[in-house]
Amino acid sequence: MILGGSGFIGQALYKELLPYFNVHATYRTERSFFEKNQHFHCWDSDTESISILLQSFRPDIIISAVRGNFEAQLIAHFECMEYAIKKNAKLIFLSSSNVFDAFTNFPSYEYDKTLSISVYGRFKIKIENALLRLPNHNYSIVRLPMIFGANSPRVEEIKKLHEVNEPIEVFPNVVINATSINYVTQQIHFIINRSLEGVFHLGSKDLIHHSDLIFEICEILEIDNPLFKNVFNSNNDRFLAVLPKDNLLPKNLRFSIQDVINQTILN
Repeated sequence: MILGGSGFIGQALYKELLPYFNVHATYRTERSFFEKNQHFHCWDSDTESISILLQSFRPDIIISAVRGNFEAQLIAHFECMEYAIKKNAKLIFLSSSNVFDAFTNFPSYEYDKTLSISVYGRFKIKIENALLRLPNHNYSIVRLPMIFGANSPRVEEIKKLHEVNEPIEVFPNVVINATSINYVTQQIHFIINRSLEGVFHLGSKDLIHHSDLIFEICEILEIDNPLFKNVFNSNNDRFLAVLPKDNLLPKNLRFSIQDVINQTILN
């Protein structure tokens, strides 16, 4: 069961997993598109309990890629955790590098202490902390950096800004790693197949300044004379990167920043 199956990540996971598993997913928007697919089920986290769908379909694995109201999401995730314990199921929670956004002097690894100054980061930490109190086999936490790839929202935004002659914001002092949607879906598929437990950082093995990454993406997209707006939120380099160390996936599932850049023109 993919919560948030109508979103960018949720749809990609659905396509990746469908040939191998009996996959169901939830949607809230674009009803005319998804209601024709009997594997997609309308669910509004603001007004409906997820427990009804869980009891109906009894999934062995729940993947949370849902977005929306934070309070409603908290309730839904606690219901998923309760279900996972009762039915011996597993919840794979898609978290974010923002759980470390209070730390600026170094990249973060899987079992580093989390601390955030953003509302979004603190929300993710709250769910992570609840998951960490469950038995190990009942959860996996997947932390993601910025996601790119052909037709990804970030790449589409770059194209649209250029088309309307608006500047593209870049952060010259922010050091990041990144991923592409194809790598994310392949890695999560592997985690499911091997029944892996714990915390995973699904980002590139190397780092780059945000501005340099966007410059190179514009170059490979053949965007002529793009406009950039440099945003400086610190005087020194600030790290917002989630590097894998303790829970390394096989070499064929590890990748570099250059691989991420190349993926922006590969469907």
